[in-house]
Amino acid sequence: MQIQSYLFFDGRCEEAVEFYRRTLGAEVEMLMRIKDSPEPLPPGRVPPGSEDKVMHASFRIGDSVVMASDGRCQGQPNFQGFALSLSVVDQREAEQRFAALSEGGQVQMPLGPTFFSPCFGMVADRFGVSWMIIVPA
Repeated sequence: MQIQSYLFFDGRCEEAVEFYRRTLGAEVEMLMRIKDSPEPLPPGRVPPGSEDKVMHASFRIGDSVVMASDGRCQGQPNFQGFALSLSVVDQREAEQRFAALSEGGQVQMPLGPTFFSPCFGMVADRFGVSWMIIVPA
């Protein structure tokens, strides 16, 4: 059994995938646009003019696969009640990844030592996805 994250970017999926490729070294494994669906979507499922939006994507960050979509393309992604945790090897990498994810985002907890990690911090990226960056103790 396996659990994987599926993120709905509500019209900004391609931009998000490119951001994660640039900042985290994400490797795109699959990206399908709405217009390339093997079956037509029911009317009203996505707004007209959204044919080039992402119906489904999967990308690898390290050993993990994250799946994503533009969803209903309403332009208002809402990521609440969870965070993605990114374990890195050392403080230098934590600082680099934290700074990259913070670009256009919002720091929720600055990087620093905690009782459970020599370096831990929390940030919501420019898309509103919350990340916890941690160097394991």
